[in-house]
Amino acid sequence: MKLTVVGCSGSYPGPDSPASCYLLEAEHSDGREVRTWRILLDLGSGALGALQTYVDPLSIDAVLLTHLHADHCLDLAGYYVLRKYHPNGHQPRIPVWGPPDTANRMARAYDLDETPGMHEEFDFQIWSGPLQIGPYAIDPILVDHPVDAFGLRISADGATLGYSGDTGPCPGLDRVAEDVDLLLAEASFRAGDDNPTSLHLTGTDCGDVASRVGARRLVLTHIPPWFDKADALAEAKAVYDGPLELARAGATYELGSSS
Repeated sequence: MKLTVVGCSGSYPGPDSPASCYLLEAEHSDGREVRTWRILLDLGSGALGALQTYVDPLSIDAVLLTHLHADHCLDLAGYYVLRKYHPNGHQPRIPVWGPPDTANRMARAYDLDETPGMHEEFDFQIWSGPLQIGPYAIDPILVDHPVDAFGLRISADGATLGYSGDTGPCPGLDRVAEDVDLLLAEASFRAGDDNPTSLHLTGTDCGDVASRVGARRLVLTHIPPWFDKADALAEAKAVYDGPLELARAGATYELGSSS
């Protein structure tokens, strides 16, 4: 399973990265052929443009939205246009998984009537429990954020990725991170600041959960451009002694049997 960081900027696109978007690729046989299955974890502001430097956007098999804040979902509107009006013709529907009301919210984002909205391009599904997409076993876990939000555990090729989405410290985050090969955790806040509760994590929070529940590698992401990323890294390093780094656009990670 290969992870590519398409976008990792927190809350809005930064000078060196779009907002949240992560590409997963893994080989899988559907009984007829072996091919690469590709899914996106979030599709935030600016990410669709960057995605085209890594893969053909028409090769994506599914989009998984952790929540409906713009920096995690808004480029689905552009992706709708790409799939609907592509010169090669209207593209087949693909699944889009997300919180309740994802379909209607995305229709309104593009000023569409809710019927048909984007239903002719996307097969909208609501997070309700574990599911399988090609080689990926996906477990959505409710986390602590002002809107319905989910962290994701995704397993393929004998490895498991934990993705926090956006969350404050909570039991759901512990479940997302437990014993994963790589924890991709947002570090939007700085320890010591007067931070709102139930919103985001600090670097200290990320390091703490990774240490407590046995995450074998920690990658900090979703750091807003107004903060120095080195601060988050130093906070996490003080409480976590495993492999640790900052996400950057274009970085790749090989997990599982091919690593």
